[in-house]
Amino acid sequence: MTSTTPARTASRRGAVLAVLGLTVVGTVVGTVVGTVVAAGPAVAHDATTDAYARVTAGDDTDVHVELDLEYDLLMKSAWLTAEAYDARGPAAQEAQLAEHADEVAAYVTERFQVAAGDDLCAPALAAAPTVGDRGGKAYATVALDYACPAGDGGRPGTHTLFSALFPDAESFVHTTETMVTYDLDGEAGSAVLTPAHPTVTTGGQGTWHRLGEFFVLGAEHLLLGPDHLLFLLALIVGSRRLRDVVLVATSFTVAHSVTFLLAATGAVSAPGAVVEPVIALSIAAVAAGHLWAVRPGAPPRLEVLGDVATEPRRQVWRRWHDLSRSDVTRIAVVFAFGLVHGLGFAGALGLDEPWSWGLLGSLLVFNVGIEAVQLGIIAVLFPLLVLLRRRAPRAGRWVTAVVAAAVAVVGLVWFVQRVLGLG
Repeated sequence: MTSTTPARTASRRGAVLAVLGLTVVGTVVGTVVGTVVAAGPAVAHDATTDAYARVTAGDDTDVHVELDLEYDLLMKSAWLTAEAYDARGPAAQEAQLAEHADEVAAYVTERFQVAAGDDLCAPALAAAPTVGDRGGKAYATVALDYACPAGDGGRPGTHTLFSALFPDAESFVHTTETMVTYDLDGEAGSAVLTPAHPTVTTGGQGTWHRLGEFFVLGAEHLLLGPDHLLFLLALIVGSRRLRDVVLVATSFTVAHSVTFLLAATGAVSAPGAVVEPVIALSIAAVAAGHLWAVRPGAPPRLEVLGDVATEPRRQVWRRWHDLSRSDVTRIAVVFAFGLVHGLGFAGALGLDEPWSWGLLGSLLVFNVGIEAVQLGIIAVLFPLLVLLRRRAPRAGRWVTAVVAAAVAVVGLVWFVQRVLGLG
């Protein structure tokens, strides 16, 4: 008769946990990497283009709207001639806009609508469209006046703004976001209209509702942003101890928060042609750093929390404070790359308005949404990696090495594509 000893029971339990951890971690990271590879570099920040709307109260019952729309996409989406969207230079582009003003107005007013209560407002061009530069791209400014029916008091109490500009069905773009700033119905604020949430109502929604929308938008931008997800994954698999992931995640958070707020409020700026390749390079560099640390013949690294329970409290406290040169280097590198990622987050949000307390609150909540998803991913993946590395060290080493290699390859491919302007 074979007896089951405590040691054998613990061994079996450890094997089961190791297999479970390996399965879960492999499934999660495999899904993330597979989705990112399939997505490609063109969707790094989800939306192909952004539209911008400035909405103010006009005369009597009118609402004045100024829309900034990417010129090439506007002319293609309005199904104009190749001569129209191939025009280069503000003068030639404005001439094409003037020649095709009716078609442009018909396209825009069908997809950007204003309602007063339950009644649609009647749109009309307020001025000839003009062309300006936004982020290195030509944008057409289309000014419209919407005549709205009067309410009981002479003016409607609330307005609903709706945007379906550049819908996915047109095939040129996907997931277009319309960045709206408004001063209407005694209320000033900002909103982001997406295919999933295409409307905003002024005068009838409080501050908490608007901030909630920016929180969700921030969460979506990290969760649906493949490049930032890959960077975070590289940080997680490259961390061996709780201290490691806390320090690098904190440095990344502080860095991208600083540049995000500065860039979104217009204090600093950088062209996307520089920011996007550097973000791709940062993904490859962080992942390659982990591969270098676990290469054959590399000095052994401390295991995750494996011996902390047996150490005196003073020794554990010292471990959190005595950083090696490699620790400091990694934190500095992650901080530097975090500064660049902050510019990417700001570019994804795309707000372009003067600084205000309302804008600052929206930006801070947007950033909190980003951090909530980041912490959630760390809270799920890192404990699984701890379990895997403790119960099956060899499997844990192979899983993280394979994931880091895949992330490094994707980052390098994206870097080359973005430098060459491909995709």
